[in-house]
Amino acid sequence: MEAEEIEIQKEYIKKVKEINNDKNLKYYILTMGCQLNENDSEKLIGMVEKMGYKESKDLKDADLYLINTCCVRENAEEKVFGKLGELKKIKEYKDIIIAIGGCMMQEEHITDKIKKSYPFVDIIFGTHTLHKVPEDIYKAVTKNQKIKDVINIDGEIYEGIPVKRNNSKQASVTIMYGCNNFCTYCIVPYVRGRERSRKPENILNEIKQLAKEGYKEITLLGQNVNSYKGDKDGYGFAELLMDVDQIDGIEVIRFISPHPKDFTDDVINVIKKSKKISRLIHIPLQAGNSNVLKAMNRRYTKEQYLDLIDRIKKEIPDAVFSTDIIVGFPGETEEEFEDTLDVVKKVNYEQIYMFIYSRRVGTRADKMENQIPEEIKHKRFDRLKNLFEENIQKNNQKYIGTIQKILVEGYSKNNPEMLTRKNRYKQSSCI
Repeated sequence: MEAEEIEIQKEYIKKVKEINNDKNLKYYILTMGCQLNENDSEKLIGMVEKMGYKESKDLKDADLYLINTCCVRENAEEKVFGKLGELKKIKEYKDIIIAIGGCMMQEEHITDKIKKSYPFVDIIFGTHTLHKVPEDIYKAVTKNQKIKDVINIDGEIYEGIPVKRNNSKQASVTIMYGCNNFCTYCIVPYVRGRERSRKPENILNEIKQLAKEGYKEITLLGQNVNSYKGDKDGYGFAELLMDVDQIDGIEVIRFISPHPKDFTDDVINVIKKSKKISRLIHIPLQAGNSNVLKAMNRRYTKEQYLDLIDRIKKEIPDAVFSTDIIVGFPGETEEEFEDTLDVVKKVNYEQIYMFIYSRRVGTRADKMENQIPEEIKHKRFDRLKNLFEENIQKNNQKYIGTIQKILVEGYSKNNPEMLTRKNRYKQSSCI
């Protein structure tokens, strides 16, 4: 069924390409959010380039506009609607197609707003219908239809969608879709559906092909990668990691994001034995107080989290950690926030992705009482940021005098005279 659907979409790709022949049409894409969204955009780009569109970096020069949205934080909505305002002005004097998709389009109140306030949008597609973009574009081009292609049930897994990677040495590979955890602050289970795992052979074949093409670093992606389940009994995330580790040509393996409650000893053991799996291990904390964690429905305590860190350090002495932390969750007291700072001091993270809590319509946390005032949230955020920055220099000292194998990514976006690189212990940094 899924294979047949992809063949149908390939026919639509051919039809659009025939229509676009010799027209020199261009596309512009805006990608928001996490690495899963970036991975989805690589598929979007893969499809539209096979339709004959070429990339444009200039918003005003494009004929097809793709917006791949994120709904994790409130300012994402503001950015999307601001961009649609720009596109409205362009559409007044130019015949263009506007296609908007991604997580935000799975929220009914958002799609209703777009249809009412931005009726010039041609295509709305959801996370479960990304593979149908060729068909949607064909209908928009040939029939001048306004298309809403969103389904509210869990999507299928479609293999064989064309992909255009944005890097020649590093690639992300999605191993599973959706989430079953329902953290009270998170909209993801509602917009990406329940957990669905790809078949191991499809994942491994994709990575083997990437290795043949010269890729050196692979990042395994999923909302909760360590709840991955293969299509046979006993084949889980640890087994998949072991198989990826055996693929010749791949030199660095990373994965995001695991859930602390599912980080089992067999996974720790695989990392310990591997010479490829990164020693920078991402373990989201979100909050350092057990009461706040319970309100978040994270299903572990502060003590259990620190015990996991200790077990990993015992088995893998050179392991370092990155994490996600939300500041200002509803009801978080000053003393409870101090617990978060305490965990940061004890773990001594190599990297922290910090977020100020943002209310999301449709989540349980949005309806909670005792929402924290913005001023307090920002002050706590600054305290967390200052604490982390105090540790950066100390963390970097341990690398002085050592020889590290690095992967050069390219020139820095902020300083073209510098290169960015990664090693087993760090994400991107400049050299």
